[in-house]
Amino acid sequence: MLARREYSQRELRTRLEHAGCDEAESETALKKLREQEYQDDARFGEMIVRARVGQGYGPARIQAELRSHGLADVAIRALIDAANADWEGLALVQLRKKYGSKSAADHAERGKRAAFLLRRGFSAATVRIVTHSEVGDSGD
Repeated sequence: MLARREYSQRELRTRLEHAGCDEAESETALKKLREQEYQDDARFGEMIVRARVGQGYGPARIQAELRSHGLADVAIRALIDAANADWEGLALVQLRKKYGSKSAADHAERGKRAAFLLRRGFSAATVRIVTHSEVGDSGD
């Protein structure tokens, strides 16, 4: 399994227990994998952050996904900070990919666009900046 992609400890534990291993066996196997550096939650987190930024997701969505895999909040914050992503630029790219380069016609349309970006995990401040700056960028 680990030859194809990285897995979090939580994922591996679930898979092992689903395959019939008891809790003690699972913990022993996970400990051995960590010691031999076959499994590393930090490496797993880096892979997820890189992939999700590449897919155009914002920091809140990435943070929620990493938290669901059992990573600690401190580690998650460090991984997201280390990504050095241009969240505003990424949000603008996603907005233009979905809606084209034409500005929102009215307040309702701007609200739709903002909701789209919020669902993708961008902060309200980033969404506000991007949706309001879009008004001035109609010449692109």
